[in-house]
Amino acid sequence: MMTDQTTPEDFIHDKGDHYSHIKGWGIDFDNKNDPTYPIKKRNNAEHQGYSWPRPPQQQETVEILKSVERPNLTAVYGTSNPPAGLSGVIRRYAFKYSESSYGRWLPLMLADRINMVEGMIGDIAKGHTPNIAKELGLGAEWKYNKRSFLTKSIVAGVAVSFIVYRLCCNKKK
Repeated sequence: MMTDQTTPEDFIHDKGDHYSHIKGWGIDFDNKNDPTYPIKKRNNAEHQGYSWPRPPQQQETVEILKSVERPNLTAVYGTSNPPAGLSGVIRRYAFKYSESSYGRWLPLMLADRINMVEGMIGDIAKGHTPNIAKELGLGAEWKYNKRSFLTKSIVAGVAVSFIVYRLCCNKKK
């Protein structure tokens, strides 16, 4: 079993078990099928360098979202942006799902977009006007991909015009 306390012996497979029922198992046993042969000489000695003293556990000072696949914390993790606000609520919801499911990644992508808006609101609340064009990379888009920039600008302009038109028409009625 692989844990955080692995030793070189954990990587050595000398049990002689048969796994031929697993599709693709042993695909690199044949030297003709191994792209690294003859340069790489296969032996168990390469795994001897896999043992090292585990670094001390980083202290948990803020809320850390943990994967359902990994119940313990990794040795080092980021704490610069703990979950907060609406994006934090969405992130907490997403971390209830497996890393391989859409229930995890789609909410995390939504939380990233919401976090961007929350950050802009926070900047404005502190008296700092964000340079949205620069943060979105519109200067680089104009310099290196003018056609895409113009297409996006036209689509955005049509969408905003339609929304404004609909809002104005509803007021007149």
